[in-house]
Amino acid sequence: MSNQITLLEHAKHGDLKITPSSFNHVADQHIVPVTLHEIGRAATEYPIVFVKNSDSGEFQAVAMLGLKPGQNLSIKDGKWQGLYIPAVVRDYPLGLVLNPDVKDKVWIGIREGAAEVSKTEGQALFEGEKETEYLENRKKALIAHFEQDQASRNILGFLAEKELLTTQTLTVDVAGEKRNINGLYLIDEAKLNELSDEDYLELRKRGLLGPIYGHLASLNQVNRLARTEIMSKA
Repeated sequence: MSNQITLLEHAKHGDLKITPSSFNHVADQHIVPVTLHEIGRAATEYPIVFVKNSDSGEFQAVAMLGLKPGQNLSIKDGKWQGLYIPAVVRDYPLGLVLNPDVKDKVWIGIREGAAEVSKTEGQALFEGEKETEYLENRKKALIAHFEQDQASRNILGFLAEKELLTTQTLTVDVAGEKRNINGLYLIDEAKLNELSDEDYLELRKRGLLGPIYGHLASLNQVNRLARTEIMSKA
């Protein structure tokens, strides 16, 4: 998802259309970000873990799509194999353009070089000078995802403050090969159970209990990824 994004403008992009995605933009990504709002749905298919930005110190929830870098087991022949597609994948080739000097406003952008962008086929973005219903719906989804992402970052700071996120190694058996996955953060269940009633209530007030238990339950999906990898080689 490295294609450069430019501001979406009718004058420049009035004749553009968007075709269904082949998901090539994430074909080599083994993790993708998810918001806390997505965990309930994503956790039924993918292991949900946390990663830490070494520069900012911020934590982010991610869905594991593969067991090693460069591997995405959710894509086969240009089609997504799971029922739930993470929002960051669905947003493409559209995205948001942010101006750090204007904090309360975002703009819609498009990756002009994406394979999904066409002038001859797909869903039109404009009809005359007016935005199509398709574009309006895509914009609403983009903004909702952005707002959920911002809220998630703030809430995850609370988990870090309470030292509930600890670095751990996931070990998975892939056809007899023991594979260790490092650099991940998981909720420390022991510390979670030791929280005071006040802190536990704060988790509930912040809407964190569902995502926390969804994350913990989702770790069993690592074995599903291992099976998928074995079957892909059969």
